[in-house]
Amino acid sequence: MVNLAASFAPTTLRVERHTDRYWNELNGLRIEARLVRMKDAQRVEIDERLAELDREWDIERALGANAGTIALASAALGYAVDRRFLLLTTLVFAFLANHALYGWCPPVPVMRRLGVRTMREIERERYALKALRGDFSAVPPAGWAAGHDRVRAVLAAVDA
Repeated sequence: MVNLAASFAPTTLRVERHTDRYWNELNGLRIEARLVRMKDAQRVEIDERLAELDREWDIERALGANAGTIALASAALGYAVDRRFLLLTTLVFAFLANHALYGWCPPVPVMRRLGVRTMREIERERYALKALRGDFSAVPPAGWAAGHDRVRAVLAAVDA
């Protein structure tokens, strides 16, 4: 029996695997440049950047909003103007299905060029900032604390 799930890219990597290498590298360089600027930043500056990251839309959210807007508009036009507009709704959902399975649909390259990042890219910057801020310094090394105490310290650092 064929395992269909094995033929699809992992969820966390599917958009990056279907993005031109240049844009992926540019995103990585931008993250690195921001982190270099923040390496000696005060805690309040890092907190502000983390708050910005909390508000940043990842590509999944941007695609969902884009698709919902187009589908709603095409449904309204199909009802009010001409039923052929409903084909656009069908096309939008076909694109969303393709994106869910493969990580690519026509708006993705445009959004990536506009700087819309994946959640993995946003989280990469977030955890690097947390490390710079010292959030992980309270995590005891392996073997220095009871297992549940170490796990609680790790979770507290991640949740900070």
